[in-house]
Amino acid sequence: MAFVTANWNPLGEAFYRKIELYEMGWNLKDGLRECLVAAAPYGGPISLLKGHNRRSPSARPQLEIYSSSGLPLASFPWKSGVVKQLGWTVSDDLLCVQEDGTVLVYDLLGGFKRHFSMGNEVSQSQVLETKIFHSPYGTGVAILTGALRFTLATNIDDIKLRRLPEVPGLQGAPSCWAVLTQDRQSKVLLANGSHLFILDNTACTPVTPPGLSPQASSIVHMCDSFSYKYLALLTDSGHVWMGTSNLKEKLSEVDTKIKTPPKQMAWCRRPKSQQPSAVVMWDGLLIVVGECKETIQYHLDDDSILVPELDGVRIISGTHHELLQEVPGACEEIFKIASMAPGALLLEAHKEYEKESQKADEYLREIKEQSLLSEAVRQCVEAAGHEHEPETQKTLLRAASFGKCFLSNFPPEQFVSMCRDLRVLNAVRDYTVGIPLTHTQFKQMTVQVLIDRLVYRKLYPLAIEICRYLKTPEYQGVSRVLKHWACYKVQQKEESDEVIAKAVSVKLADAAGISYSEIATKAYESGRTELAIKLLEFEPRSGEQVPLLLKIKKSPLALSKAIESGDTDLVYTVVMYLKNELNRGDFFMMLRNQPVALSLYKQFCKHQEQDTLKDLFNQDDDHEELGNLYVKASYKEQRLEARIALLQSAVDEYYKAKNEFSAKTTEDEMRLLRFQRELEEKKGELLVGFSLHDTMTTLLSVGLHKQAEQLYKDFRVPDKRFWWLKLKSLAEKEDWEELEKFGKSKKSPIGYLPFVEVCIKHHNKYEAKKYVSKVTPEQKVKAHLAVGDMEGAAEAAIERRNESEISTVLSRCSATTDHLLMERLNRAKATAVKK
Repeated sequence: MAFVTANWNPLGEAFYRKIELYEMGWNLKDGLRECLVAAAPYGGPISLLKGHNRRSPSARPQLEIYSSSGLPLASFPWKSGVVKQLGWTVSDDLLCVQEDGTVLVYDLLGGFKRHFSMGNEVSQSQVLETKIFHSPYGTGVAILTGALRFTLATNIDDIKLRRLPEVPGLQGAPSCWAVLTQDRQSKVLLANGSHLFILDNTACTPVTPPGLSPQASSIVHMCDSFSYKYLALLTDSGHVWMGTSNLKEKLSEVDTKIKTPPKQMAWCRRPKSQQPSAVVMWDGLLIVVGECKETIQYHLDDDSILVPELDGVRIISGTHHELLQEVPGACEEIFKIASMAPGALLLEAHKEYEKESQKADEYLREIKEQSLLSEAVRQCVEAAGHEHEPETQKTLLRAASFGKCFLSNFPPEQFVSMCRDLRVLNAVRDYTVGIPLTHTQFKQMTVQVLIDRLVYRKLYPLAIEICRYLKTPEYQGVSRVLKHWACYKVQQKEESDEVIAKAVSVKLADAAGISYSEIATKAYESGRTELAIKLLEFEPRSGEQVPLLLKIKKSPLALSKAIESGDTDLVYTVVMYLKNELNRGDFFMMLRNQPVALSLYKQFCKHQEQDTLKDLFNQDDDHEELGNLYVKASYKEQRLEARIALLQSAVDEYYKAKNEFSAKTTEDEMRLLRFQRELEEKKGELLVGFSLHDTMTTLLSVGLHKQAEQLYKDFRVPDKRFWWLKLKSLAEKEDWEELEKFGKSKKSPIGYLPFVEVCIKHHNKYEAKKYVSKVTPEQKVKAHLAVGDMEGAAEAAIERRNESEISTVLSRCSATTDHLLMERLNRAKATAVKK
């Protein structure tokens, strides 16, 4: 604790510190000399391409991947083309950009994933320089070709190449250039001598940095900040200009007094810091510049590279890995010499308390009198998060815990959260893991991404422990990690299918939300079909099993699983797949062994494929269903001859099936069709679709009474229905003579009141009166009234002594003409009431 500030260096109003993260575990004979190096941000892996400058075919370059602590992750000889640049994606995939514009993608364990090209123009002109950058859309690649044109791909997962405009007056490679992301668009900023240009999709625009030193004749280096908001330019006069990346505001300018071009330059500004700063590196020398004229100088023993981070710069050499950053505000407040900040006083109070000294009370009283105890606790908690040494973290957290004891309403969330975060951070910073995240980076990255990084490194036990410790929801945490583990496990060639399947089932038995079908898919893609089938047995959802079973050509099993699920849509899916994959015979044979599938397929064919349905019935000798099929087909046929032919086929099939009832019914339909054919010949119009009722009505209307009567007898039409139809038909034709004959032919089953009514409806009272005498006594009153015979109606009502009928006749009488009749009716009504 006494030496916390030993590595602090002042620069203006801020302090900078260089923390050793690791002593590198790799054993590089020549250090980083002659190596093409790339390190991923957020404490990511480091890639080295050794011997990439050798042109001898016998001495192949070696590509090696290490953790940030220098532990090997992968190594293999490079057998592809000349590599111009290495870089890492946001998901820790390694990009190798070749001279011909081909980009090869590897995972961090050296597994080849894919490749893509940056276009024919790049391939023909060759790659001169390249930069790998990160944008809101993902990881991008920018290339300067031998033709001095820029080509950009903003997102390598969705390649859309953009060719930027030419730069006027550009005769050779620019002195320096960088990719900026502004307004969700990636642009190139380049320097050609003292001139600066911004290239976007449409134009090349000259720009001038405000306040740039007039001593500069050219810009030799540039870098943008981690967030692309700020920019640093180094001129040939040794001046570093710092400002906003839109080149509208100057923040500072510092003279480094070194005019030789540097090896590398990186922006070094802590989030929320008030001071701009950049790090410039030459051979053996590192200089930090800020907003004042002074600089901080560090001497480097080995060749090194700079890795820009969100809150500082990592420095990697052949032997050490360090972090250079501005000292966070909370740490500066607490540890600065003679600091009287609340956090510093609380730390002293806790030290004195551990010594059992009364000075602890004095320090506490001083903090309380200023009402700053909550602030003191907050400062200690925040400072603990920014410290890398566990002992320093513990000291600060103990001081914060001590201060909390004297506060009644201090919220515990910040303290508890920081303790958890630091435990996780210390675990992943461990030398064997090698992910040196700062707390600021961790919060920006999120726990989910950190878990992903551990999974990519196959550090499954650590990832699971972190998920459980942080109580991450199972589907986001433990289950997700176990699924990745299982997918990795099934690709191992050393163990048998049975051993792996058992291990996976035991490990995943209590895990929620895991899809075994995804794991089985991985096994199948690795060439282990039998293992995939075994794993699918553990999948409870048939909808997940079936697609993969179809993919691996296990169609019978897929069909059985679909039927077991009870999901008809799933069964239909499998059946349709089999229909397209198998020949007709094999397909029908498979369905025959699965009655449920066969039944569903028949239902489908009824609506979509009648011919296929006919073949199925023929194959099964199902004559009754064939007969039904012919009958249904006849309903859709427009031509009567064709309908009769189809019905005859149906009759034949019904007799084969020994179903005489259906055969007789169908024969009746055929006879009806024959009657309709006679009608067509007489009327000259199609009667397809006519019902029995329509046919009889039409026969009667055209005078084919004999045919209508024959139809009535053949189809056993009820007497009442036939009399009604004939009565209406004769009345509509006004064939009163035929109607009278019909009425006298035999006793009417519908009575004779309908005869009266139908004649009246057609305005023939004379004919109507002929049938009044035949009407039953109950209908006499109604019949007499219908023909206007008031006397007859009165006589019938009085004779029946029916009060209701008498009242009906009275309501129809006129007081002026029927007064005598009304008196008679009233007397009869009075008598009826008494009774």
